Amino acid sequence: MFKHTVRGVSLIALAGLATPVFAQAEKDVQPALMDVVIVTTNKADVTETAVTPELLPHEGVDLSLLVARTPGGARIGNGVLSGQVQYRGLFGERLNLRVDGQRFASGGPNLMDPVFHYAPTALVSQLVIDRGVSPVSAGPGLAGGANAIFKKIDFNDTSDLSLGYDLSFGARSVDNSATGGGVVGMATDTWRFNLLGSYEDGNDYEYPEGTVTGSRFNRSVYGFSSGLKIGAHTISLDARRQNTGASGNPPFPMDIRYFDADFVQLKYLGEFESFDLKASLQTSDVAHAMNNYDFRPTPAMSALRETFATAETTSGAVSAVFPALSGSLEIGLDGQTTDHDVRITNPANSAFFVTPLPEIEMTRFGLFGEWTGQVRNWNAQFGLRVDQHEADGGEASLGSILPMGPQMLAMAYNSANRSTDDTTVDAVARFWSPEKNGYSWRATLAHKTQVPNYLQKFGWLPLAASGGLADGNIYVGDLTLDPEEAWILEGGVDYRGAKFYARPTVFLRQIDNYIQGVAYDDTVGVIDTTVEMVANMNGDPTPLRFANVDARLYGFDMDFGYDMDGPWRLDGVVNYVRGERRDIDDNLYRVAPPSLTLAATYEQSDWSASFEVQGFATQEEVSLTNSEEETPGYAVFNLYGDWQVRDGIHLSAGVENLFDHTYHNHLAGYNRNAGSDVPVGVRLPGAGQTAFIRISFTGRT
Repeated sequence: MFKHTVRGVSLIALAGLATPVFAQAEKDVQPALMDVVIVTTNKADVTETAVTPELLPHEGVDLSLLVARTPGGARIGNGVLSGQVQYRGLFGERLNLRVDGQRFASGGPNLMDPVFHYAPTALVSQLVIDRGVSPVSAGPGLAGGANAIFKKIDFNDTSDLSLGYDLSFGARSVDNSATGGGVVGMATDTWRFNLLGSYEDGNDYEYPEGTVTGSRFNRSVYGFSSGLKIGAHTISLDARRQNTGASGNPPFPMDIRYFDADFVQLKYLGEFESFDLKASLQTSDVAHAMNNYDFRPTPAMSALRETFATAETTSGAVSAVFPALSGSLEIGLDGQTTDHDVRITNPANSAFFVTPLPEIEMTRFGLFGEWTGQVRNWNAQFGLRVDQHEADGGEASLGSILPMGPQMLAMAYNSANRSTDDTTVDAVARFWSPEKNGYSWRATLAHKTQVPNYLQKFGWLPLAASGGLADGNIYVGDLTLDPEEAWILEGGVDYRGAKFYARPTVFLRQIDNYIQGVAYDDTVGVIDTTVEMVANMNGDPTPLRFANVDARLYGFDMDFGYDMDGPWRLDGVVNYVRGERRDIDDNLYRVAPPSLTLAATYEQSDWSASFEVQGFATQEEVSLTNSEEETPGYAVFNLYGDWQVRDGIHLSAGVENLFDHTYHNHLAGYNRNAGSDVPVGVRLPGAGQTAFIRISFTGRT
């Protein structure tokens, strides 16, 4: 019986110390295509041969903070629960992000609920990062990606019934927050059933000079995971409900009132004599509300706003994996349909309403093939994907109280051709050498694409909604946008010796038709169009429109470490990325500055302590188009402790921002909450000195 194994998967445990680390190693893995970040479990279960550098814990409850500690990673700070992953300068929907393998659309036009909003750290066991670029079998996307894999009590090795649990609980001082959750379940060798749940609640966070008002958060999740084995066939059914309560987003003009979301996925894996068969069916339904008065000074009655948005996603995939040309070939098809709808209201006036994104339907159908094997003395992976995309927008409607400007724009939008279609082609070629004398060389050449999102294409009304850019500009969409196309070249080496390891990578991404906000017309500041008139009424006389431009991203990143004599070791990550426009002399918006993280760890058999410094350089390469401000460099110092109390019980604690330093992360947004100690328009500061404690319990009987 043929059993498919994807080669070139490395296991990297980057959650050490304050987040217990373990990994059950896959056999015959090689560092090339993926990083596996172990989020929680029992340190006693570490398979040492599978663990490369152990970096230190992430701060807070957002999984994107953990990604920011990996080579190439950074975090876009749009709120405690709204952080977006940045990878080598790209973020948002350009990244192929999944939760437990499920792709779905976020619910809000400002991306207050990016994908990992739906992956609380208490429920996540592993974060699998697509190193460099995503394989075509994982779906379309312009850059790399990641998959947050949930905890589960898996099938037992015998027919005996076993009970298991994986739970964690924690608290932080800077926002008086408390978190907890995990999974409990039972299983035999033929069936398993798990219950999962988590709860997180925190107040406004403090910084050395005051309080960031409107930064509180609340989120709960509950659901189940189940599986059934019948011979060589496995079926799984997972379902969960997430309720995000009132949570603040200071970089945006509104805050979260709620996200109520349901996720269901059904999966099948069958092993036949000459091939393996995989199939899945997935649905998600997100309902969202946001307003400008719960966490902020109450505006005038005429300026009260509450926005309601929905996103419903249905997707499916089927593929077969079989031996071919001394390797394995996966051929499959997949598809996704997403329905969006957005309605803005004034709760004090029923005659005020408008649908800036009315009943948008976007569909995709794709075919792909991916071969993994050996070419001469090199391991290789070749992938090809073709996707057909269709998008259609409904008719805009608005209340009678709205002025003539929006009425005219709605009429123009409704009379336009609102149906579009595109065909995209992705291709990936990756090579990596077998390890020899500690070295494994890597090279990637790829062509990747990304179609415009629904806001970029169908946004007919000038609004501050920007898909999470949070630059303070007002945007309008363009029905004629073309898909983005990137040519990607990268190379590197993985080295691991007796005491030293390093994994440097250099990369270049040449992007045509990059979607970027540009000046609405050539007469900037002259209000001579209806769009500019409406934008000026909303506070911005110089609106931007989404347009296709040319861009380039290039850089270098590396993780490294050294085991010293005795119990000491040193680990680090260095990141550098440069993003620039190729059509004009300008830089891309919100690109992370160069950074270096170093951690010195003193480790004994059941406890360890670490001192860490995170340094960020001045970011002067800013976007003039987006009115982006420069940020000075800074350093933050952290102290962590870790104790394996006994088998199955793990305690960690620490102090972050040890010297209570005021700093401003370049990727943090600008404050728009007038009730905060942070002035409006000033970049939001990082959290002040923070003490935390976390305890985890794992076991199986």
